[in-house]
Amino acid sequence: MTRESSDVACDNVHSAIQDTLYVVNGKWKLVILSILVNGGIRRFGELSRESGISPRILSKELHELEINQLVSRKVCDTKPVTVEYAATEYAGTLKEVIDAMVRWGQHHRKKITGQE
Repeated sequence: MTRESSDVACDNVHSAIQDTLYVVNGKWKLVILSILVNGGIRRFGELSRESGISPRILSKELHELEINQLVSRKVCDTKPVTVEYAATEYAGTLKEVIDAMVRWGQHHRKKITGQE
C-alpha cells in the first residue's frame, strides 16, 4: 500500500467515524437506543423515567433519532393522547456497537475502581 492510498484509507476511516458520531452524538442517544433496541416499545413518559432524561432533552433527542431513521414515533388514539417510540429495523444495525460499548464500559468501571 502506498503512502497516498494509506492516507485515503485513513481519511475514509475518519469520515466513517465522524458520520457515526454525528448520528449518535451526545450523552443520551445511545442510552435511548439501548433501551428501545433491547426493550421494545416505550411511551414517552416511560422512556423519560427509565433513562433519567428530562422531557425537553428527551424530545429533542428522539426527534433527531427519528430524522436519522433510528426511531419510529406512533401517536396513539387515546385520551389523553399517548406517543410510543420504537427502534426501527435500521437501529438494530447498531446493536453490535451498543453491546460492545456496554462490555467495554463494564470492564472500564471495574478497572478504574480497582475491582479488576
